[in-house]
Amino acid sequence: MSQTDTVSRILDAAEVLFAERGFTETSLRTITSTAGVNLAAVNYHFGSKKELIQAVFERFLTPFTRALEEELNRRIAEGVPLGVQELIECLYRVGLGSLGLEGKDPQRFMRLLGLAYTQFQGHLRRFIVSRYGDTYRRFAGLLAEALPGLDPETFYWRLYFMLGATIFTLSSHDAIEAILREDFGTRSSLPETLERLVPAASAMLKVDSH
Repeated sequence: MSQTDTVSRILDAAEVLFAERGFTETSLRTITSTAGVNLAAVNYHFGSKKELIQAVFERFLTPFTRALEEELNRRIAEGVPLGVQELIECLYRVGLGSLGLEGKDPQRFMRLLGLAYTQFQGHLRRFIVSRYGDTYRRFAGLLAEALPGLDPETFYWRLYFMLGATIFTLSSHDAIEAILREDFGTRSSLPETLERLVPAASAMLKVDSH
C-alpha cells in the first residue's frame, strides 16, 4: 500500500467515524482498525488525533473556500449585485457544488461542523481561522456591507443563528426529509431544500429588531 493510499484510508475512516460517533468518542485504535492500518501509521502521517481531525476538515474546506473565492471574484468582476440573499445562495450553491466535485458528502461535513461546536474543539477553531480566516472574513465583510447600520454584536449573533439553522438542516436532512414524506407525502432533494432555506436564512440576517 502506497503512502497516499494509507493517508486516504485513514482520512476516509476518520471522517465517517467522527461524523457517526463524535471526536471524543472515537479512538485512534478504532480508526486504524477500520482503515486496516496500524497505529504507527497515524502517528507517522498526522502526529496526533488533533492533527488528524484538522486534516479531515482540510479535505472539505480547501476545495470549498477555493470555489467560494472564485465565485465571489467572478460575480464582483461581472458587477453582479451581492445582497444578503445573493450571498447566502452563493454560499450554499458553491458549497454543494464544490464538495460534490470532490466526492464529499455535504451532510457529513455539516455533522462534523456541528460537532466542532458541540464538542468544543479549540484547536480546530484555531486551525480553521489560521488557514481559512481570510475567506471567512471576506464573506462576512460582504454580508456586513449588505446589512448597513447593523452593530457588530447583533451581526455576530444573527450570523451564528443562520449558520446554526444551516448546519442543522443539512446534517439532519435525511431525517427531515423522511418526516416530510410521512406527513405530506412529498420529497425534497438536498438542492431543493437549500433553495427553500436561502430566503429563510437571509431573513434571519435581515429581520427588523424593532
